[in-house]
Amino acid sequence: MKVKKILFFPLLRMQSGHHQVADAIMDMIKNRMDDIELKKIDIMSYTNKPLEKIISRSYLKWIRYAPATYNVVYKKRFYSQKQSKSSYKIYQGLFIKKMEQLIDEEKPDAIVCSHGFPSYILSQLKVQGKCNIPVINVYTDFFINNVWAKEGIDFHFVPSQEVKQNLIEMYKIPSEKIIVTGIPTHEEIKKTTDRNFTREKPQILVAGGNSGLGGILSLSSEMKNSKQFNFTVLCGNNQKLYDEILSWDLDHINPLPYISSRTEMNKIYDEVDAIITKPGGVTISEVLKKRLPIFVHAYLPGQEEINMAYLKKQQLVFELNQTVSLESQLNMILKDGTKMKQWEQSIDLFQKGLELETPEQMVDVMNCILDKKSKSIPLYTVEPSRRLQVARV
Repeated sequence: MKVKKILFFPLLRMQSGHHQVADAIMDMIKNRMDDIELKKIDIMSYTNKPLEKIISRSYLKWIRYAPATYNVVYKKRFYSQKQSKSSYKIYQGLFIKKMEQLIDEEKPDAIVCSHGFPSYILSQLKVQGKCNIPVINVYTDFFINNVWAKEGIDFHFVPSQEVKQNLIEMYKIPSEKIIVTGIPTHEEIKKTTDRNFTREKPQILVAGGNSGLGGILSLSSEMKNSKQFNFTVLCGNNQKLYDEILSWDLDHINPLPYISSRTEMNKIYDEVDAIITKPGGVTISEVLKKRLPIFVHAYLPGQEEINMAYLKKQQLVFELNQTVSLESQLNMILKDGTKMKQWEQSIDLFQKGLELETPEQMVDVMNCILDKKSKSIPLYTVEPSRRLQVARV
């Protein structure tokens, strides 16, 4: 039997939600399929390694030291209804030939994009008739920015019913090409069906992302003085933050360094009562899966700000007011039965909108796409029961 190959395209080599989503799907497939080769490639590094390093460093510095300008540029260029067709012309000369070369070298049976830029490049090849391989967009935020290609893309794995309707109405994409998967998370993060919020002194998880961004230190005095809550603080790769919190030597605050084990992360989620975090797509999706109340203290400009607007509208998160006591806000929500019931209903509504939830279903879909690569594209229909069915043509 011929070994089939799937290429996964995040962007840049620095760890991000784009890589986490690709890794999650790759592991689902690897654990359930034989005779399959999975490869993750950064087209930027493949094209020009020094350029990739420059872009990665510049991006991190930009959002850290000039967030306001990043926000303006992001919304104007990547989240505007008015998208210029010439916006990405510079990329075509640099990357389209390299992508064509890469596909010729690798000869994949399917391609999964977890970032909009490789999706855009592949769309150009599809439109020019230079790529007949199924391409799947897997979105990693709760919205779709302008970089993501729509034309020529065979399937869209979208985060919500709202995004599905947007693709249908605005871009006229057939519904059978769109599957509401949520933002894919690793299967080692196990789904929680029920939560018991009766602990007298709740344990609050505080997370700022892998780089420790997110304004955790601005909460320091309030955490230090808290009498009614215990805190577990994820410091990521931020050694300075970890050392600072460790130096406080307080029994009710426990800092943790970077955690690479998803099994350990799943255990931490199970041991806490709520989380204070940023609205990054993957983290929020993991926490929704664990049915943890989500409090947002700070968020980065651009993607996280737009995610936050969606999450607030759907009543899936609680935004903290930095001028009001942290302890009083946590108490006011976690101990309010009405607010918690409304939040539970919002979680239920969101989860009921998912059309594909289990790793087995994901693998079934990928199998079907691989089986029909040289024939017609499989049709996907969602029954009222929301069970995914594959219609073989």
